[in-house]
Amino acid sequence: MTPVSLPRIDRSAHWQPGLGDACRHVEIFASADEASGAGLALAFALDAARESADHRPWLWVQDKTAIRLSGRPYRPGLPEGLRHRLLHVAADRPEDALFALEEGLRCRDLAFVIGEIAGNPTSLDFTASRRLSLAAEKHGVPLWLVRLSARHDLGSARMRWDVDSVSSPPPRWNRDAPGAPCWRARLFRAHTFQPGQWVLGHDGEANRLVAVRAVAVRAGEDEGACTSGAAAAPDHGDLVQGAGDRPLEAEPRRA
Repeated sequence: MTPVSLPRIDRSAHWQPGLGDACRHVEIFASADEASGAGLALAFALDAARESADHRPWLWVQDKTAIRLSGRPYRPGLPEGLRHRLLHVAADRPEDALFALEEGLRCRDLAFVIGEIAGNPTSLDFTASRRLSLAAEKHGVPLWLVRLSARHDLGSARMRWDVDSVSSPPPRWNRDAPGAPCWRARLFRAHTFQPGQWVLGHDGEANRLVAVRAVAVRAGEDEGACTSGAAAAPDHGDLVQGAGDRPLEAEPRRA
């Protein structure tokens, strides 16, 4: 029997914006009290596709509880290049949402898929998560699954994030206008990159995601707000803190 050589995973690799497109299945844990999860999912999708002229439609699936907590997508508020391409599915149950997500991932005519599921439904177990991963990897359609107000359960996503919003930087020209969105994001599980924490911002002029800076994780250090540096590409040389002895596996189920 001919031995099979497995690809080598570089545990010392440093994540930075634009490198996450190789991970087809990503989970984002966020509060249902704000739109940080969906906002970062859209920013990830735009960042992954910024080098290609992809005009295919994309799919957004929500279960009923997610719609009640966070609302339906507001088409005029979406990035201009995505508004006319949106396909939205409102599912009554998490089981229906998972079915729609998996069917969407099997369709190569879709550019990407975003899902929003609230809490920890029993239907979203490790087997269901693995089915989503396999479908995304087999058919090449990326999935960003937003977990609203959910605890960290078992899952097969290649990257898993905790995210919340932070203050936006003041706009360059009009101080009274809304600032660019910013997020505090913690990568707590990754197969290819070291875990770490960042303040992420969206550069509207370049239409890409930028890591403003790494977030200090030691108690008492100021995590701060997003700064005006979000409008320029930073030096990524020292953005990631070492994982140390922390495991790269999913956190244990919380009681």
